[in-house]
Amino acid sequence: MELGTKIAQLRQKAKLTQKQLADILCISAQSVSKWETLDAKPDITLLPKIAETFGVTIDDLFDLTIDERLNRIEHRLDIERDLAPQTFDEYEGYLSSLLEDKERKERATGLLAQLYGRRMLSDREKVHKYATEAILMNPGKKEHQWLLGEFDGHVTWDWNFSNHSRAIEFYKDIVQKNPSIPLPYLYLIDNLIADNRADEAEEYVRVYESLDSAKKLLADFYRVHITWIRFGGDEADKQVEALAEEYPDNDAFLFEAAQYYAKRAKYDKTIAYYEASFEKDPKRPRYIDPLMAISDVYVIQGDYQKAADTYERIIQCLKQEWGLSDDYFELKDSIEKKRELQEKAKNC
Repeated sequence: MELGTKIAQLRQKAKLTQKQLADILCISAQSVSKWETLDAKPDITLLPKIAETFGVTIDDLFDLTIDERLNRIEHRLDIERDLAPQTFDEYEGYLSSLLEDKERKERATGLLAQLYGRRMLSDREKVHKYATEAILMNPGKKEHQWLLGEFDGHVTWDWNFSNHSRAIEFYKDIVQKNPSIPLPYLYLIDNLIADNRADEAEEYVRVYESLDSAKKLLADFYRVHITWIRFGGDEADKQVEALAEEYPDNDAFLFEAAQYYAKRAKYDKTIAYYEASFEKDPKRPRYIDPLMAISDVYVIQGDYQKAADTYERIIQCLKQEWGLSDDYFELKDSIEKKRELQEKAKNC
């Protein structure tokens, strides 16, 4: 059904004349008439007010199917970080209403998680802004430092707050119930290694690599990190060098090697391996993770101009390979990050 026809139906149901609707929307009655005769379409900025007037959602104006509405929500979450409260409430209510729909429950649940995640990201930026300002005003107040660290992911020295036992118990339960699915093993092993629980990590690596769809390279690198825990970095370095001969041009190896050397704070090798992994990646569009990591290394080294230049490469990749327009928050964030780094470069 055309949007103008839908508006006409809703107007008549609400017992409003074209003039009354026009007055509510602060437009001319002629404009409403043109919508309903399909000679024109409402400006997009009027849609929220039109929906509010008739007590419907914007999606209801377009008579979208359930899957079309889910696609619309998913797209909106892809391009925006800050959702207006009205939009958030609309999406939350609609997705919650689908939790009893067996066919769409998984997708609705996942989109609800994304919806809350988007709000969390937006709120986290606000926590960062105000906690940072509070620290600058009173650097000696622990509460401000704690808030910034909690929401920015700073190191927590107290083991009872920094350990990953909750995640480990969760994924142990998942792999026990789903022993043939490989992905949960990876998250389990990641968390075990992060907590230096080498014996348990090795046990689950053996289980993981016995699965038909397991990736040998990942198992190899898990053993590198287990060696690092047990015998130190020099022994682990030797294993990486041996793997380099086995996987000389493998982009996945190059990326894992870069991550390893980053954790070892061997930054020249880190940059070289990340650059190689980005160059050798056969997929298009390419993920920007290697470039983001390279920029982080340049920041650590104090070379803000090179870090900014790397973000320009990220921006071009997002535009040219991913086809993102300026309304996508990933692109907005990258442009802002480049600007911040350029500012720091000027002040150094």
